[in-house]
Amino acid sequence: MAVGRRRPEPEQGHGSGISIGGNNIAPLQNVVGQNISNVHQSASVESATVSMETVRDLLAAFRTEVDQNGSVLPNAQVLCAMADSIDNSLTASDTQAIGALRGAVQALPALVAGTVVQQGGDALAHAIAGWLS
Repeated sequence: MAVGRRRPEPEQGHGSGISIGGNNIAPLQNVVGQNISNVHQSASVESATVSMETVRDLLAAFRTEVDQNGSVLPNAQVLCAMADSIDNSLTASDTQAIGALRGAVQALPALVAGTVVQQGGDALAHAIAGWLS
């Protein structure tokens, strides 16, 4: 084999469960062959302009979800406190409020991951990020 030449990579078939983009509804596997379930792709709304009303609507819906599911959420009190912080920061216009909102955008997805309020929490975080941009 000549120096600098590489062997061609074998092509992956459609049944591989590996996706580089687009819609993938096939089961995914990680590198050790374990199935990964409940993985969702989502588009970011950060580049779109989001209104304050949209953020407030999503915040109200998220609060309702947390209240309704509080008994099964391991961190319900933290999520309620975060919702209060977001609400207070939306009414303030100083740089500290903006910093608190950016912190919520970063922390909220991790706090809701794998819970019954994940979809609402993720939507709220994306909307806040879009509103801040």
